[in-house]
Amino acid sequence: MTKYVYLFTEGDATMRELLGGKGANLAEMTKIGLPVPQGFTITTEACTKYYEDGRKINDSIMEEIMANVAKMEEINGKKFGDLNNPLLVSVRSGARASMPGMMDTILNLGLNDEVVRAMIKGNPDPKFERFVYDSYRRFIQMFSDVVMEVSKKEFEKLIDAKKADKGVTFDVELTAEDLKDLANQFKAKYKEKLGRDFPEDPKEQLNEAIRAVFRSWDNPRANVYRMDHDIPYSWGTAVNVMPMVFGNLNNNSGTGVAFTRNPATGEKGLMGEFLVNAQGEDVVAGVRTPMKIEEMKDRFPEAYDQFLEVCDKLEAHYRDMQDMEFTIENGKLFMLQCRNGKRTAQAAIRIACDLIDEKMITEQEALLQIDAKTLDMLLHPTFDAKALKEANKLNVVGKGIAASPGAAAGTIVFTPEDAVTEGKKGKKVILVRLETSPEDIEGMKYAQGILTVRGGQTSHAAVVARGMGTCCVSGCGDIKMHEEEKYFELGGKTFREGDGISLDGSTGLIYDTIIKTVPADPNSGDFGRIMKLADKYKALGVRTNADTPADAQRAAELGAQGIGLCRTEHMFFGEGRIDKFRQMICSETVAERVSALNDIEPMQQADFEGLMEALKGQPVTIRFLDPPLHEFVPTIDSDIEKLAEAQHKTKQEIKLFCDSLHEFNPMMGHRGCRLTVTYPEIAVMQTKAVIKAAIAVQKRHPDWNVVPEIMIPLVGDVKELKFCKDVVVKTADEVIKEAKANLKYEVGTMIEIPRAALTADEIAKEAEFFCFGTNDLTQMTFGFSRDDAGKFLPSYYGAKIYESDPFARLDTTGVGKLMDMAVKLGHSTRPDIHCGICGEHGGDPSSIEFCHTIGLDYVSCSPFRVPIARLAAAQANIRNPRATK
Repeated sequence: MTKYVYLFTEGDATMRELLGGKGANLAEMTKIGLPVPQGFTITTEACTKYYEDGRKINDSIMEEIMANVAKMEEINGKKFGDLNNPLLVSVRSGARASMPGMMDTILNLGLNDEVVRAMIKGNPDPKFERFVYDSYRRFIQMFSDVVMEVSKKEFEKLIDAKKADKGVTFDVELTAEDLKDLANQFKAKYKEKLGRDFPEDPKEQLNEAIRAVFRSWDNPRANVYRMDHDIPYSWGTAVNVMPMVFGNLNNNSGTGVAFTRNPATGEKGLMGEFLVNAQGEDVVAGVRTPMKIEEMKDRFPEAYDQFLEVCDKLEAHYRDMQDMEFTIENGKLFMLQCRNGKRTAQAAIRIACDLIDEKMITEQEALLQIDAKTLDMLLHPTFDAKALKEANKLNVVGKGIAASPGAAAGTIVFTPEDAVTEGKKGKKVILVRLETSPEDIEGMKYAQGILTVRGGQTSHAAVVARGMGTCCVSGCGDIKMHEEEKYFELGGKTFREGDGISLDGSTGLIYDTIIKTVPADPNSGDFGRIMKLADKYKALGVRTNADTPADAQRAAELGAQGIGLCRTEHMFFGEGRIDKFRQMICSETVAERVSALNDIEPMQQADFEGLMEALKGQPVTIRFLDPPLHEFVPTIDSDIEKLAEAQHKTKQEIKLFCDSLHEFNPMMGHRGCRLTVTYPEIAVMQTKAVIKAAIAVQKRHPDWNVVPEIMIPLVGDVKELKFCKDVVVKTADEVIKEAKANLKYEVGTMIEIPRAALTADEIAKEAEFFCFGTNDLTQMTFGFSRDDAGKFLPSYYGAKIYESDPFARLDTTGVGKLMDMAVKLGHSTRPDIHCGICGEHGGDPSSIEFCHTIGLDYVSCSPFRVPIARLAAAQANIRNPRATK
């Protein structure tokens, strides 16, 4: 039979998946001889069974729980409901991954009117009477809130009214009689709200509390936290039941929270807070100002010395910074929790380096201690901590999708043109759009931050913003936009052009005020050291997605080993280029198109030279034109008139032509390699620009090995690729011959259509490399648009159909199977084919681990995700080693 309940003496730290983090650590602390109140843990499997059984705890599990209650009573010499020696317990959640504050806790369970009277009768000290009624009113409030879902505000109102009636400010100033009256008021409120009396039977209280903790695994805040931190819903939570120890017993008691190192900076040394005559909730609630942990030494010298020994023992045992909760009851120390402490990216890096130097951990263990995702914090501007604290919750007016990290503050503009104009004046602006398109790129460059109503984490705004390192909050559907009138409504307020707002691209929060930002300041010494270690242990190469020399240069500084994706379409929007490209689109003959393209060619060549120079001879993969042509045509009257004049046509003719380019489903329309099949002259021009750039750069740097990689997008059939490759090879060979150069180049394709993955063995006959474009591959595999999916995906998350956004975290079951198949098929035809990924998943740690597992050669991501990818690649190889490169 499955065992669902374990005493603390029956477990250890290796049982984290079964006992949860808290339960495993309580068992481990018991095992190494630390003072832990002895209780038991109900396993995560019991939680899973609770949901499988329709949110019910079945009879056999309940019997096992009650059998362990009896064991706990025997161990502690106390009994539930006993009037002479009553057992009171806490009931706490504890998932295998730390989720601080996301789930529920109940303290002081086991109290009822009879137990309260008996406890007071046995101890005539008036201070003890106050302690008992304080514990009772806390229990009633917590049980009502957590278990029965009666809002705690209902009880806070009663407390405030009592304090006002007594003319006092703090809860601790209320007398025993006041607290007794409050307990009676709380029970009356409970009956008023629920229509029944507060439960007196301690075993009924326990039963309901355990159900409540299991239920809290599926509460809204826990669901959001799990999605943000890639914690599967299927894991479930454990429940820990342990005897209460009372920090609020008297002035010889107290409670505290401490860290063995500073969680903000990583500095070694004990840091924490402590309250005399209080329970744990008082420390975190901020109702009273706590003392610094060092002040414990004067109040509780023996317990303090013992606590220092415990801290040293725990850090040495777990070989990581520890976060601990403890209580002192009548001068005696009890440990209630320990865990590897949450920390900032800056602290994580310093702690990892210090622990290596202290010979506590290996280099590989140090790399595994750092959460790769948090490195984002070190590379982008952040809000000034003091300013952010002042901009309290009243200033938060909305929340969108955290699309590109960092902080941004400035005045609102509604058009990219205004962003350019104001930005050139040195003003800080936030560009607010319904959605962005490629033609907005110039304005996006000048904006401090970007806010969109539509789109998700892989929308145009998000992808481009991440590439530029610009803060972006996308998909804020609560915004009511009036774009032409230049104002929007959000959170009951109206925001007009010139109003100040702030965006947090790491949380998605939108503030109605300008908050001071501070520039990124990574600790170059420790940061650089960790990055060198990551490179030492990783097997995957890490490239960058970059469209400009500035992006490429930044990525190279952050450790990129080449460019895995250059989107050439973004280059056409530069000054002096878009007009020529529009003329090409509107041309009626090949000769006219070639003439316009000839004017663009030297500009493209200069761009490619800049990219190749920035990467100093490392691989540069250039994707030929991908978007449909309608994305490039003018939309405002002045631009339409300008094009009409250049083409010697009427404005109406140009409008009709532009309208004719629009498609019902452009994502699956006339784009990618289909443009080359229709207009091979575009590929001819781009090939010339790439090859001439490579020849020029190689000539300037004879010691470099310049081998450009030309990537044909959206291929679904080998014959498509052959047609495009023939155009490229013919043109490239002619340019090389004419220049009398000795240049090697490669032609490959993006695998972004499911058919390409299924027929990869055929496609590999022509392709010299594969690069997975997982943004489109995900769209086409799932059959939904990444720009529209945000409208219905929340319902899928709520119904537990999906646990994460498939555009943010690679779907390894479906899309991943196609990728794995394509890699194997490709190698079966061409053993030396090299394979990479250049979708947004290339910067996601869990997706990188999968790419490592299926044998990709490299990942490619936006410049500011390069350090994340380097670390995640090292972590993947440490967990599942293959040959490093």
